[in-house]
Amino acid sequence: MNALRLSPDGTRLVSVVQSLNPDGKSYGAALWEIPQDPGGEPRRLTRSAKGEAGAEFAPDGTLLFVSRRPDETAKEAGGDSAALWLLPERGEPVRVATRPGGIGGVRAAGGTVVYSSEVLPGDAATEEERRKAREEAGVSAILHEGYPVRYWDHDLGPAQTRLFAGRAVREGLEDVRDLTPAPGGALDEHMSFDLTPDGRAVVATWRSPLPNGDVRWDLVAIDVADGSRRTLATSGGHDFGGPVTVSPDGRLVACVRERHGAEETAVALDLWVVDLDTGEGRAVAEEIFPAAVAWAPSSRELFFAADHQGRRPVFRVPLDGEVTRVTADDGAYAELCPAPDGSVYALRGAVDSPPRPVRIAADGSVTTLPSPTPALDLPGTLTEVSATAEDGTEIRGWLVVPAEATAEDPAPFLLWIHGGPLSSWNDWSWRWNPWLMARHGYAVLLPDPCLSTGYGQGMVERGWGDWGPVTHADLMAITDECLKRPEIDEQRTAAMGGSFGGYMANWVAGHTDRFRAIVTHASLWNLDQFAGSTDGANYWQREFGVPGSARYARLSPHRSLGEIRTPMLVIHGDKDYRVPIGEGLRLWWDLQRSGVESKFLYFPDENHWVLKPGNAIAWYETVLAFLSQHVMDEEWTQPPSLS
Repeated sequence: MNALRLSPDGTRLVSVVQSLNPDGKSYGAALWEIPQDPGGEPRRLTRSAKGEAGAEFAPDGTLLFVSRRPDETAKEAGGDSAALWLLPERGEPVRVATRPGGIGGVRAAGGTVVYSSEVLPGDAATEEERRKAREEAGVSAILHEGYPVRYWDHDLGPAQTRLFAGRAVREGLEDVRDLTPAPGGALDEHMSFDLTPDGRAVVATWRSPLPNGDVRWDLVAIDVADGSRRTLATSGGHDFGGPVTVSPDGRLVACVRERHGAEETAVALDLWVVDLDTGEGRAVAEEIFPAAVAWAPSSRELFFAADHQGRRPVFRVPLDGEVTRVTADDGAYAELCPAPDGSVYALRGAVDSPPRPVRIAADGSVTTLPSPTPALDLPGTLTEVSATAEDGTEIRGWLVVPAEATAEDPAPFLLWIHGGPLSSWNDWSWRWNPWLMARHGYAVLLPDPCLSTGYGQGMVERGWGDWGPVTHADLMAITDECLKRPEIDEQRTAAMGGSFGGYMANWVAGHTDRFRAIVTHASLWNLDQFAGSTDGANYWQREFGVPGSARYARLSPHRSLGEIRTPMLVIHGDKDYRVPIGEGLRLWWDLQRSGVESKFLYFPDENHWVLKPGNAIAWYETVLAFLSQHVMDEEWTQPPSLS
């Protein structure tokens, strides 16, 4: 489950549920209605080979969604681009809007529907012909005149994100118009937007170019009637980002304000509220890392979910009061949907639970609702652990131990280092799932060292601009503590990490030989090389300085190549633009030329995460085979998926 929406009257709850397609090679998604009674049964609302996403309720209770499904009622069924569909409470879905570049996010209010679409620069009315001409001419080139040019796993341009608005009628949309005919890339990347309750204005994040390749994100209001735009919030030292959400009374908008990092100043995030008329803004919750934000129906308070001590609880903050914690359990909450009766519907995940729908009462009690996803039988136990760092800071984490581990038969140990670096081990992950490793007999430590979120700004500042040394000391301190446990084998150990965790895996490899094996995924290796080739070089330059400066040399793992003795498994995807493939290729060649025992698992068609089902299986099989060889002293066996 990856989305949850509550109807305006609070009577219907709809989720987007992803599952493996029958071919076993891809995933599909469908809309499901979730009962608000624990004794009810989930009901599937849509079914198509192309799947559905982007569910949003209109004020009258009809459901809008995005899908690539063909329209069997139309003469032209449409291409493979995602279209906007309407699902009435009773009846079949109706296609209500299409664009040559597909449709992305959608919002509906006050008789207005606004959606985003990728559009070639120029006249949107001629886009289809121009797209066809480029295709027939075999042109894939993109001419850039500014930064950035890529984002995570896709190229930016030549199409740019625009916002379109239409008047909602029974048959679909009328009077559809382009609100942002020349955005210049301002709505690309991680744009977030919302619609005022009267349908008269769109509030959106807006990327503004700065000198020397830098950018800033502002908050703007766009008039639906004429497309005029005014800036609501801007600051030379901050970005205003999503989630953007307008209060039910239409007076205020909430967003996240992020202070720009600098070489000596760490980033800091606030929950920010702006008056839509005056543009006056203020923080209602400071130095937090919110994952979800939602207004109460009264417009007098906000609910948000934010990282906190290895969890992601729900908090409540009145506009004129203090922040209070609502949920007291170990859950990681998302997709908050406040209801008229004072309760909040949400998705609740945890390290030991995939996301499931819940209802949170006003007193914080949580009721699990029926889910179309099956419950899982986990092969072990989850325990909270902690240790004291060299400077006295408490370092905490989660420890997964297989059920069969005992003092007489202790489990081998895996140190898993999270990415980010501004992140935390607090939620379920299908890609880095410790329970799969427990099923194969391994104990897994999920620690939150310095730079982890949910422990106050001081925890971020401890490692800011000093990634390797301080983080390494924190990781070793909590590893030492866990290895004292009799049910864990202190002699059979390995370390693994991806992204920033991969950076740290490389750092660990060059600064200790205590582990029998190291797995490094999508990892930073040569920081100076990485700094100019990543998709967001401007962001990293704020912390590390201009490429070639002293901080890069001091913190780059490749400088310790000569100290690496531990066998390493290098994993990288060619479509990874956040940590480009050059990092993996350079690391692999450096290990080879230095005689380090190593293997390279390369995915030509994958990005930062490795998402295709078959490739995910190959990932786990290869990691387990590598660990079996070096941690369990078994003979190397080629993974079945790679044979």
